[in-house]
Amino acid sequence: MDNFQTVLRFFMNQKATIGYSFMALLTIGGERIFSMISFQCPCNHDQNFAYGLTFLVGPAVVLLVLGLFFSTRMWRLYTGCCLDPMKLCPRGKCFGCFRVFTSIFFGACVAPIMWLSVALLNGTFYECAISGIDENIVVDLFCKNKTLKCREELARVPCGRSKLSNDERMELLMMFRAQSQILGWCIVIISVIVGLLGTCYKNCRSKVSYLQLTFWKRYTEKENERFNTFAVDYATKLADRNLQSFFEDKNPEPFPFPKHKAWEEISAYYSFSSSEQYYSTLQQYVEGSDRDFTPEKRPIMEMEHGIEMT
Repeated sequence: MDNFQTVLRFFMNQKATIGYSFMALLTIGGERIFSMISFQCPCNHDQNFAYGLTFLVGPAVVLLVLGLFFSTRMWRLYTGCCLDPMKLCPRGKCFGCFRVFTSIFFGACVAPIMWLSVALLNGTFYECAISGIDENIVVDLFCKNKTLKCREELARVPCGRSKLSNDERMELLMMFRAQSQILGWCIVIISVIVGLLGTCYKNCRSKVSYLQLTFWKRYTEKENERFNTFAVDYATKLADRNLQSFFEDKNPEPFPFPKHKAWEEISAYYSFSSSEQYYSTLQQYVEGSDRDFTPEKRPIMEMEHGIEMT
């Protein structure tokens, strides 16, 4: 049993690495499926560039949007900001909020960067896109010291239907693939360097020590896990109480419920302060001296605007 707990603890501590590895495997698998099943380069000057670029950039844009859409931190900051813009920058902490949005954006960029890196290292989409560019600079780069036929047949090279000799075609394909792989490695190297520098800067500017920062991260994870579990249990009890009152046709029993203001306070952005020693807005709220313990008896959700009313 102890060995099982050790293994489970290891996987829990490395869940970020495991998640990124799983994301990389999905990206590689998705790229291979696109390349083998749905991607068919049209091989003409008018469509190659748009078609190849769509398959190269399109999935990256979709992954970026999905990364932002499924970001809990983004919705925590963004929800309700149209009615109360100060939620984005409480107490004038604009730089802190900008830093959080930057962190959210870069976190959402992980999957798109993986896609671009894998797609460029494979080279299939880039070959189709670059062969459709009819600019003199690009054409001269590939067809330098070659016949006029190279310019005319360049767009057909990725499909193997060009009238060039096999040696010329393979030489062009190797040039396409080399450029694509160079760009792919450039994206990987730049992403790794930016990630390292960003992490170093963030830790360098940290107000707490490494061990306290580690504890803060662990506390945040556990608080989120327990909040979800407790919210499900509490919602179940509230639903049971309301249904029992409805079907038995009697007044509902008193049921304590947080006020709308309390929900707003624990949903706000919080930055650690060495003078307060809180690790979340929830802890800051429950330990606050100005709490109003009067329960909100009738929480009502106004569905048109999505705002809790009393």
